[in-house]
Amino acid sequence: MAIVLPIQYFNLAPVIGKSYYENLSGGINAAVTVNNNSNFPVDLVITRVNAPVITYTIPAFNSLTLAVHALLVAALLSTPAGTTFGTIEISTSDF
Repeated sequence: MAIVLPIQYFNLAPVIGKSYYENLSGGINAAVTVNNNSNFPVDLVITRVNAPVITYTIPAFNSLTLAVHALLVAALLSTPAGTTFGTIEISTSDF
């Protein structure tokens, strides 16, 4: 069964990070979609169970969707270039 969490809107000043999903009880399979609607890139930081932390840079006016196994934390970090804004949506599942 899948659970689609509400769309969350982000507006991050330069070099500011924020966690948008945390499951610290062992991780869960999930799909993460980030839409960057700003003029500057934003970093998606993914933390998984027994895996290295991975950072994806999403360029200006682009989006990224990932299927993640055993997701612990999904966070966004704005780059020093400028303020970033857009949406992040997370769907959890037992896939």
